[in-house]
Amino acid sequence: MSAEVAVRAAVIDALRADTLLMDGLNGLFDGDPVRASQPYGVVGECIGADWGGKDVAGRELRLTIGLHDGGETPARLAGMIARIDPVLAGVAVREGWRVITARLVRSRVARVARQGGGWSAVVDYRLRAVWEG
Repeated sequence: MSAEVAVRAAVIDALRADTLLMDGLNGLFDGDPVRASQPYGVVGECIGADWGGKDVAGRELRLTIGLHDGGETPARLAGMIARIDPVLAGVAVREGWRVITARLVRSRVARVARQGGGWSAVVDYRLRAVWEG
């Protein structure tokens, strides 16, 4: 299985297993949901590149996680964003791939100017995984 698919699935499983995060969400979706009620989370695109060494096969992955909340302020998003780092630090091996680092690349919080309003947060992570199959 490709690192992009395996690691992405492991991240989704780990996020869904975090009760503190899931207590604040109505759902966590693999890609944009057709229908969802706020607050909810989305694991978005995963972009991969070769990474490794002479004796190590590896992939560097860029993964986007989005959080959407209908509140008047972004205060609830802050607690949800804070849960992502510890969850990604403990992502388990999946289909032969082991995540060795997970680092925040950037994050952004913005007011949503669409029907229903609210706030949106997007966090981008760089994950490095090695093949141990």
